[in-house]
Amino acid sequence: MFLHKDNINMREWNRLSHFNNPFGFMDMAYEDVMPVLKLISKPKEPLLRPKPGGDGCIHCAVVGTAGILNGSKMGAEIDAHDYVFRMNGAVIEGYEEDVGNRTSVYVHTSFSISSSLYLFKKYGYKSAPHDEGIKYVMIPEGMRDYKWLKALIREDKESKMNPRTYYSGQYNESRFYVLHQDFLRYVRNRFLKSNNLNRGYWAIVRPTNGAFTVFTALHACDTVSAYGFITEDYKKYSCYYAERHLKTNVIFYSNHDYIMEKNLWKRLHDKKIIKLYQRT
Repeated sequence: MFLHKDNINMREWNRLSHFNNPFGFMDMAYEDVMPVLKLISKPKEPLLRPKPGGDGCIHCAVVGTAGILNGSKMGAEIDAHDYVFRMNGAVIEGYEEDVGNRTSVYVHTSFSISSSLYLFKKYGYKSAPHDEGIKYVMIPEGMRDYKWLKALIREDKESKMNPRTYYSGQYNESRFYVLHQDFLRYVRNRFLKSNNLNRGYWAIVRPTNGAFTVFTALHACDTVSAYGFITEDYKKYSCYYAERHLKTNVIFYSNHDYIMEKNLWKRLHDKKIIKLYQRT
């Protein structure tokens, strides 16, 4: 699941160079990326462990940002899970009754963790979740992520971009994970291989950060409940749960196949692989 310095070498570089971002290193320069990969430590422990005194299983909630959570009052139910995953603009303060207030794992790209500060500032979003002991999982989306990783791991305070400021003091090498390209490609090819990959813009088509988060949770947890994800009646809700006082339309960006993801979440729910919050 995870990329680190012990599982990357010239042979692996050559193999992964046949795949486009974020599924490989196509069009990237070895000398720009390999030194960064060699900075990523091998995880010393699994992403999550069973809670002491529990039933031996790992129970997780994955919380998206969809408007279906606005007024849902699902906060207490979400926080009752052993671990809570969040991603992107995870606005919490002022929304606890609907979305909970705990974050155990935050999944992100360099773009999502930085841009969310601007996109969700008007809703009170001040920083990415930084609960004590939180674990961060990064999706290596492209070259900007490897530049981010280099500055993050080396703590390059002199650069224009000091990524550590985005983790509010909670960055810790032993609690930081980078998803492997093979895992990302597996999620796409096995579950979300969109017909849009046959279109002219195929190179930018990939699952959403939320989709990668759900599958990360499915591989780290015994039970997974998904909240704030797109459902059949998505047109009834605003794009984001933080939009309390206006009704917006869900934005469909061309690099993601939202309808395919919607159908997958319902199918996994019907097969009891996940529990999808559908409100109705």
